[in-house]
Amino acid sequence: MLAFARRTLLAAAALSLLSGAALAAPLRIVASPVPHAEILRFVKEKLAPDLDIKIIEISGDIRPNSLILNGDADANFFQHAPYLRTEEAQLGTTFAVTAATHIEPLGIYSRKVKSLADVPAGATVALPNNVTNLSRALNLLQANGLITLKAGLKDGQLATPSDIADNPKRIALVQVAPAQLPRAIDDVALAIINGNYALEAGLTPAKDALALEKAENNPYANIFVTTQALAKDPRVQRLSVLLASPEVATFIREKYRGSVVPVHGG
Repeated sequence: MLAFARRTLLAAAALSLLSGAALAAPLRIVASPVPHAEILRFVKEKLAPDLDIKIIEISGDIRPNSLILNGDADANFFQHAPYLRTEEAQLGTTFAVTAATHIEPLGIYSRKVKSLADVPAGATVALPNNVTNLSRALNLLQANGLITLKAGLKDGQLATPSDIADNPKRIALVQVAPAQLPRAIDDVALAIINGNYALEAGLTPAKDALALEKAENNPYANIFVTTQALAKDPRVQRLSVLLASPEVATFIREKYRGSVVPVHGG
């Protein structure tokens, strides 16, 4: 009996030490370089120098939600809610969203035409190949008169190329990994690029895009994501409040000048 009690006390002490070690370690946050990591660095350097976070910049086709699920990171900052929902369905889990910060308007870019009116018949258009951003791209093409989608798509229903009802210029659609879209501009008439990848490639969406998504009522706000267990971590809660603060909104507005749009006023 005494031996059992001693083992129980030792196990409890070990768990306590592990818990303390976890809190002592920096909060590991996986983020896209632009603008997400830049926003986090602003928070760290200007608003909360004492906040113990480690920013891990990623790009390309790494799946940051898998990194959280596997314990290789504690949180991420790179995605919007519709994309997260598709990831949760694939990964069989539910994450915690603790802040919404900004919108990166999807843009149409070209090095071959000066305006959408100049798009020739049969032109090739490159779009993101994941389901949520593909739907965004199709809706952006429709908003700018290049295609018409079928009537009757419900709110929140994702559009696919099979939902195109009218394609007057007979444009050809090719789906490309989002991170590769800036490299595709020279090979196609139009490329529809996510805001973060456009910025990383040296493009200025507010100036260089032939058309941008509207920010008003845009459902694709970028969010801070962590596990359900870490959602109550004091560091996560403090960082989430700061990411939605007027100071961060002002930083976004002044630094990105319409290429990235804050969700909250400031």
